[in-house]
Amino acid sequence: MTRKPATYADLEALPSNQVGEIVNGELYASPRPASPHASAAWHLGGELYAPFDRGRGGPGGWLFLFEPELHFGEDVLAPDIAGWRRERMPKVPDVVGFTMAPDWLCEVLSPSTSRLDRVRKLPIYAREGVKHVWLVDPLQRTLEVFRLAGGHYLLLGTYEDAETVHAEPFEALALELRVLWEDMAE
Repeated sequence: MTRKPATYADLEALPSNQVGEIVNGELYASPRPASPHASAAWHLGGELYAPFDRGRGGPGGWLFLFEPELHFGEDVLAPDIAGWRRERMPKVPDVVGFTMAPDWLCEVLSPSTSRLDRVRKLPIYAREGVKHVWLVDPLQRTLEVFRLAGGHYLLLGTYEDAETVHAEPFEALALELRVLWEDMAE
């Protein structure tokens, strides 16, 4: 039996405690992120906000959103954090879903979403021209940094534990990875 492709109505029908995405015509529903996931995303956003969004102690020039709904053709994706250069998106438009690909995004990996993020969503981000992707794994305490090159992602580096990182496209920031997981229980 052939399945009917998922629709936006399928996303809207999900209970409020679920996060939904449509990837390659298939509906993926996950429970709201667990505390390590939410904590890592919050801390990373906090580290980037002042120097890159507000320009305080950094170059500015970016606009960040948590869990924006990205509408890429039939795909509806919701990365944990996305950033657009202000020259491309000076203000947040009043829209339900963004059709302009971000310049950078971060997926915080969970055991239940890691495969989806890596195998299904990364090729869509590449197809749409997202120049930089970070994958943060709070349980493994790692950061993987990718740059789009020739339609595919090139792994620039994998960092762990308490390393201090100057990672594209935010090289101006000395990101201390320990900040991402310092409030998490061992």
